[in-house]
Amino acid sequence: MKNHRNSQEVNAGSMADIAFLLLIFFLVTTTIENDSGLNRSMPPNIKDNSVDIKERNLFEISINDADLIMAEGDIIDPKNLREKVITFIDNGGLPLEAEGYCNYCKGNRFSDSSENPDKAIISIKAQRNSGYSVYVAVQNEVLAAYNDLRDRESLRLFNIPYKTIYSDYYNEEISEEEKGQLKERLEIIRALYPQKILEPETVNN
Repeated sequence: MKNHRNSQEVNAGSMADIAFLLLIFFLVTTTIENDSGLNRSMPPNIKDNSVDIKERNLFEISINDADLIMAEGDIIDPKNLREKVITFIDNGGLPLEAEGYCNYCKGNRFSDSSENPDKAIISIKAQRNSGYSVYVAVQNEVLAAYNDLRDRESLRLFNIPYKTIYSDYYNEEISEEEKGQLKERLEIIRALYPQKILEPETVNN
């Protein structure tokens, strides 16, 4: 006769409890990093008739199917785009006694250009055959214009460039107290020059 060994049963009654405790442990100890995202203020919807956007506060950039860049209707060299965007944003075209006058703007204060950096909107439009690299280059120049203006004001207020404050803020080695101070400074500078970039749907022609 064959010998039959008695199979030993494994007591798995506590396995569910152990798995549950491990799950709670990982939920409590795991930290989730927040993505910094794009620091932009959403411009008002131009199609909304209840929103009054003055033509002087809208700077239009377009890229045609030959990858030529046009700013305010004129063909422009990409190397000159940043300076034109800075001039527009920093114009500060309201009179000294007017509400919303920009006392930190250093522009020409033309009456037909933007009233205040908070009202200035940059519109970037491309045709379907426009090159992606050109489109990205235009975006980079616009963002660089904002960063140059923010650097200027950050140096004036805090004696340190905006880009340095930004990089220090995302340094994991700084204390929470330092992080809070840097965040406050970032918000101050971003309020002076909020990024309002409008990117309408790509057009056919």
